[in-house]
Amino acid sequence: MNFWIRWTVFFIGLMIFSLGITMTINVQHLGIHPWDVLNVAMFNLIGLSIGSWAIIISGLLIVISWILDKRYIKIGTFFNAVLIGVFVDTYMWLDFLPKATNTWIDILTMLVGIVVMGIGGGIYNAAKVGSGPRDGFMLSISDKTGASIGKVRIITESSVLVIGLILGGPVFIVTFIFTFIQSPIFQVTYLKLASILDRLPSTYSDKRAVSKM
Repeated sequence: MNFWIRWTVFFIGLMIFSLGITMTINVQHLGIHPWDVLNVAMFNLIGLSIGSWAIIISGLLIVISWILDKRYIKIGTFFNAVLIGVFVDTYMWLDFLPKATNTWIDILTMLVGIVVMGIGGGIYNAAKVGSGPRDGFMLSISDKTGASIGKVRIITESSVLVIGLILGGPVFIVTFIFTFIQSPIFQVTYLKLASILDRLPSTYSDKRAVSKM
């Protein structure tokens, strides 16, 4: 039962996280997360879709992580790489989320989007069925170089931001405060939900299924 609950929580978390991403992209003139800056820049430059670029870049990160350290690559990592892009494109296609109005409403939309991302990220990570492609990439780099995870994250996201900026991605004030808003919400959600899931009893079949992942 615990196994299936974790996977259900994982998919719900991905859906919520992707919803938050789409909300922030809709008001991107205020600035968005560094990784999304790169996705939007590639979309504007080459085409395809924002979700497609999220999948492509996630796939590249998985390949690099696989070469450096396979420990951080699990089945959930592949679902993460594909589904977030699919969900973002689906939400944009459904076109039901607030659009930019160039008023204070955009700021509210952005803040809600960041909060939703923090909650969604905390939820899917609490399921513990595999690190996200970006997290796995940064963890493997940290292991190989001996640098702290925090340092690797700062260098990686700063590099991605610079590349996205050079390619014409939407960088503004929110881009630089994004993590400071999202991270505390992510942490609280993750710790509380992970604690609940860890207390759930695991059946024998659950343990066998997890061991195969």
